[in-house]
Amino acid sequence: MEASLRPPLPRSLALQWLRGTSEANEEQAMLPPRGWNSYDSFSWTVDENAYLQNAQIMAEKLLPHGYQYAVIDFLWYRKYVEGAYTDSYGFDNIDEWGRPFPDLERFPSSRVDRGFSQIASKVHGMGLKFGIHLMKGISVQAVNANTPILDIKTGKPYLEDGRQWTARDIGLSHRTCAWMTHGFMSVNTDIGAGRAFLRSLYRQYADWGVDFVKVDCIFGTDYSPEEIITISELLQEIDRPIILSISPGTSVTPALAENISDHVNMYRITGDDWDNWKDVSSHFGVSSSFAAAKKIGATGLRGRSWPDLDMLPFGWLTDPSVNQGPHRKCNLTLDEQKAQMALWSMAKSPLMYGGDLRNLDDSTLNIITNPALLKINHYSRNNMEFHYVYSERTSNEEHSGHFRFHRIHLTKNDGMFVSLTACNNDAANGWYMFPQDGKPDHICRNFEILNDKNVSFCLGKTKRLLASDVIIMDNKKHQSKFHISVTNSDDTCLDASAGRRWTASEIRFPMFSACRWHAKQMWELNANGNLVSSYSGLCATVESRDEGGTTGGRAWVATGSKGEIYLAFFNLDSVSRKMTVQISDLGKVLKRTFLKEHLCSCTEVWSGKNFGPAKEEISAVVNSHGSMVFEIIC
Repeated sequence: MEASLRPPLPRSLALQWLRGTSEANEEQAMLPPRGWNSYDSFSWTVDENAYLQNAQIMAEKLLPHGYQYAVIDFLWYRKYVEGAYTDSYGFDNIDEWGRPFPDLERFPSSRVDRGFSQIASKVHGMGLKFGIHLMKGISVQAVNANTPILDIKTGKPYLEDGRQWTARDIGLSHRTCAWMTHGFMSVNTDIGAGRAFLRSLYRQYADWGVDFVKVDCIFGTDYSPEEIITISELLQEIDRPIILSISPGTSVTPALAENISDHVNMYRITGDDWDNWKDVSSHFGVSSSFAAAKKIGATGLRGRSWPDLDMLPFGWLTDPSVNQGPHRKCNLTLDEQKAQMALWSMAKSPLMYGGDLRNLDDSTLNIITNPALLKINHYSRNNMEFHYVYSERTSNEEHSGHFRFHRIHLTKNDGMFVSLTACNNDAANGWYMFPQDGKPDHICRNFEILNDKNVSFCLGKTKRLLASDVIIMDNKKHQSKFHISVTNSDDTCLDASAGRRWTASEIRFPMFSACRWHAKQMWELNANGNLVSSYSGLCATVESRDEGGTTGGRAWVATGSKGEIYLAFFNLDSVSRKMTVQISDLGKVLKRTFLKEHLCSCTEVWSGKNFGPAKEEISAVVNSHGSMVFEIIC
């Protein structure tokens, strides 16, 4: 019997285990959370019937394997009518206090309390936990309507300094969501009224019975650290535990997460992941960097926090931002799905399945419930990319040969791209102004490349604001700001948001869009050599387009709770590769001593095949875009 087909834990024992780990212990997210999210299969159009049908199947088939959070993704408050779409305006339900409530046509049980209490009660009755997706801050509709703010202590409008505060007092109109500018904007958390609004919002969700909130457009490019910390503090005021997940995670580095991971339980480190190999392969570089920075399972809100690689888009799906539900099969091959599941498990990412469970096939079920992979995801330690792997193509194509795998470094100017990072990251340093007589200046960085040669990377032209072009943001005048354009015509500008929601494979490309002269395109060069975004407060950096390692062979390693070793081979290439690891190199990296006279047993997880005793090396041929995961006992 294959390892993936072993029987699951009995449902009664699974429920007992889940209750024991979540209710009896105040600490939360001590293991990477698992669940189901409606976005990959329904976009924003899921309704009450389809959601509860998926939740019931989840309780029967996935709960025994630790999947417990059933999450309704975004725009549950939007009316499903003609003219409504992701960034439409005027179709959202908001109450008298400016807070969204569910679309009563799609969620008819919400007529009882204009909330999700009825659905949450049913989900809890299945042994599951209930989750919802949220946008940051406050809706543009509420700000334009200038709704009053609820003071939950009095049940009346919020009063401070002798006056009543409203939505226009707290909404930061210059900080709208980059990919939903007509939808939501950040809230000013420096004032009591802003905190009062968020307190009323999250206390309402707790009253509905929410166990999990996924807050979007608040991390990465749309970085709002003050609001993240405020939400975290408000959730700690609430008696019942609520998991805090933040998203979407574009342009995220370990340095950016350093000051925020303590306040959350999950944080996206990639853009939206969809069912294409380009998206999957883009996750290898970023997951490796977070593992190296010791961010896996670090301190988090009331427990631990986990870098999140996004949902698993397997099974029956839809397309991003469409107005329809599931209509197509996953575009990934089975090998590619297994490789994605293996990386998510080795990196200990939260596992959130995205396919329509009403069409769950056996192959997909076996992948997402493989016992060995789930054990690695929850209980392994010392998870890291393993660089001592030999890899060679098995074809006779040019460039084949035997080599030691290593990171690809910056090699040429045209192989670079712009991304964002925290300004205290060393990678953000080194920008300088290159003046030119009679022409706009350049903003450049120097790099040392192969053969001890240096190159300069220049973003393009800069145009300083004239005195008459002063931009006013945060009630301050900024005359030192400028925008960066690609051409002399100043038609295309470096944009800290790129004006739309990125997928995982898109976020690593240059951030340029049509020049609009707003905060998202304003930059400042400071004395530390940082190129600072006026919109996000993050700094620009330049990386190699190949640094993410989206081709070739890669490997990960981890240790188990009983001393076993887990080794995963990943072939990101378009042809098969033979991959080899020396037992002695495993010992060096894991700080283990293996006696030469002792043999190591080696079993491949996906197939259950015994590779026999291994004394010096472990070697296997891995299919294109495939993976092999070994459990090694020495």
